[in-house]
Amino acid sequence: MNPLNFLVGPNGAGKSNFLEALRLVADALNTSLDHALRERGGIQEVRRRSSGHPTHFGIRLEFTLRDDVQGHYAFRVGAKEKGGFEVQEEECRIEPDWGSASFFKVESGEVKDSSAQILPPAADDRLYLVAAAGLPEFRPLYDALSHMGFYNLSPDAIRELQPPDAGETLSRDGGNLASVLSLMERENKEARNRVVEFLSVVVPGIVGIETKHIAKKETIEFRQKVGGSASPWRFMAENMSDGTLRALGVLAALFQSANGGAKRVPLVGIEEPEVAVHPGAAGVLRDALRVASANTQVLVTSHSPDLLDDKSIGDECILGVSSINGETKIGRLNDAERSLIRDRLFTAGELLRSSELGPNIEQINQIPARQLELFGEASRE
Repeated sequence: MNPLNFLVGPNGAGKSNFLEALRLVADALNTSLDHALRERGGIQEVRRRSSGHPTHFGIRLEFTLRDDVQGHYAFRVGAKEKGGFEVQEEECRIEPDWGSASFFKVESGEVKDSSAQILPPAADDRLYLVAAAGLPEFRPLYDALSHMGFYNLSPDAIRELQPPDAGETLSRDGGNLASVLSLMERENKEARNRVVEFLSVVVPGIVGIETKHIAKKETIEFRQKVGGSASPWRFMAENMSDGTLRALGVLAALFQSANGGAKRVPLVGIEEPEVAVHPGAAGVLRDALRVASANTQVLVTSHSPDLLDDKSIGDECILGVSSINGETKIGRLNDAERSLIRDRLFTAGELLRSSELGPNIEQINQIPARQLELFGEASRE
């Protein structure tokens, strides 16, 4: 994938499920696999999303940690009686260009193979990568996968008074946005100023945002020029529109990694960032996505032609999503659509208005099986 990726396709194709599969990995590493499954209705509900209703589900991710470090991480979880489950298989392989590979393979709670001499114990109800993260060779991968952020922002959650926290990672619904902005103010004012700059174009008149403490909680205070007033008026988050709050949440999600530190968010997935935002502001969000992708990988689901209506967006940034016989297929556009975009005859947005952009199914079927697990099984969760 590229630094910036737009997932486009009809409703029900599986765009959200693809992000949800990645979020399941992050949740299972951050909390526990049991908690991640229960949050999604249990193992029965998760495996139901795979075609054929198998007794298990699996996810395989191929990654690049740095230009000189690549590898893969995969696991398969099987259902047991009375709603139970077990991690049937789990394997990880990290291959740096400059040294020997680090790897492990676990089957049903037993380590079968590993490059490490001293190994932590395994359990069949937990992902072994959590335990392996205590070893320095596996910690970078654990940090990268566990710190992925996925967002379906809720204006109501942003509008409510929020309990303060460390603000290192924005919560899925934006419920700690005030704390995230406060950390930006302390650690990286350039990132915070960039958020305000983009927001001021989306919402004319905005000149500043601040974290406001009210008793033991906090909220966001907006400063906005109104009419001929000499000084900006101050508005609390509860007085701002859904579009303004969602736009601020999207911008904070994109630029939170500028703070750096141990909890840098290496990948941000956002569902339909254009929702509740005026179509004329789509270009501003597009520019923000492009700028943010210089520091973190960005995945966006979208139905908005306006968001893609720019000839500078190359075909390599567009991933078509289709549901074929109940299976989600994700891949590059077909050759004709790619040629139209590359020759700048049409923007991706113009093609989306005239038809649903879809993946090149023939090329997807030619992808080696090890990569198909990412585009197929993972996208169905």
